[in-house]
Amino acid sequence: METAAYLPALRRELGAFRACLGGDLDAPVAHCGSWTLRELAEHVGGSSRRAAVAVTARHPGYRAPAAPREAAALLSWFDEQAAALLAALDTDPGTPAWTFHPPHTVGFWQRRRALETLVHRWDAEHALGAAGPLDPELAADGVAEVFDTMAPRQIAVGRARPPRQALLLEATDTGTSWTYGPGAPAAAVTGTAEELLLMLWGRLPGTGGGLVWKGDQQAGLAVLDGPLVA
Repeated sequence: METAAYLPALRRELGAFRACLGGDLDAPVAHCGSWTLRELAEHVGGSSRRAAVAVTARHPGYRAPAAPREAAALLSWFDEQAAALLAALDTDPGTPAWTFHPPHTVGFWQRRRALETLVHRWDAEHALGAAGPLDPELAADGVAEVFDTMAPRQIAVGRARPPRQALLLEATDTGTSWTYGPGAPAAAVTGTAEELLLMLWGRLPGTGGGLVWKGDQQAGLAVLDGPLVA
């Protein structure tokens, strides 16, 4: 995906997420433990501010204060966090920044925040009963990010083990494919980029939706038995 596309995508996804905050803030978010929509908003807003500080101050130590619980105050707080993030990221993507994984540049955060906000926008809409579609190209880049950034990080910090076999994933709508793991793939799974991304993030079961498996399905599912993301 072109680097220049991340900021417009991030603005769009932040706006769509914010629109959800006019709904029931006590709605449970199915794939985020015991969180409600209010707590998901606090997570997205706090993560946005931490990324902004990672860019502007080049360190990871920012601790976001608790978000207000009252609806109008929460909206204002969220707007402040989103504005700080967009201002920090509106610069040359090659600018140095603190990151938890290479590249150590602003471009890392442009991509990271666009992709995480994409997933959490889906979470918020799903919690309110009306999850909208994911942009196919952005979703495909999200699949790539799982394998080039998120899963390696989980392995590096000891939360997951390296896969013992390989799995081939193919997006039917973008024509993109990825191989994760060593050697020849033991299995292959096809689906839309959205379906593949939501599966990797634990939002869809590995055998759900329009996903189609070939080869040793159990071996393929074992490759995905991470955790892959956090």
